[in-house]
Amino acid sequence: MSAIAFSESIEFMKPAIQDPLAVGSEANDGTVETAATQADSLRQELATQKDLHLHLAADFENFKRRSRQETDTRAAAQQDSFIQELLPVIDNLERALASGAPAGSQQFHQGVEMILQQLRLLLVKHGIESGEIVGKPFDPHQHEAISQRHDPAQPEHAILEVAQRGYRRGAKVFRPAKVVVNDLTSPKPARHAR
Repeated sequence: MSAIAFSESIEFMKPAIQDPLAVGSEANDGTVETAATQADSLRQELATQKDLHLHLAADFENFKRRSRQETDTRAAAQQDSFIQELLPVIDNLERALASGAPAGSQQFHQGVEMILQQLRLLLVKHGIESGEIVGKPFDPHQHEAISQRHDPAQPEHAILEVAQRGYRRGAKVFRPAKVVVNDLTSPKPARHAR
């Protein structure tokens, strides 16, 4: 082949041969754009998953807190129910002691007093307290009047007698006291004429 023919064939082939850097650069532009789009998409997906994770973690923490509160509330309600059932037993022991000890049963009487003292300490341990209220003013928020009596030596609406002891937990009434209240407005008992 002559030199002219060779150069023509090279010229003929020139369009077919492309600059390898130019070909890579065009391919890289498309690849870079695709990679950038994929990276943005992955960042958005990561942000979405991160947000979902934070919401799930917060929901789980709220669930644990609510579960603890419900468990504590249920336990407190069961404890209060037990104490409410125990109070009549204490009332009966107090009535038994108030009735007096028959002769020869002094040790039995002391044993009942010791049991009653233990039960009262148990109530105090659980925040349930009672106090002496005879002579104090009647409070309808803390006491339940079951009767009225006239006693001029005491002030109006003073508590004259406690029929059933009341209990409170802090400032909250646990069981109102059943009391007899002084009523000075009631007329004195009429005397029978002969």
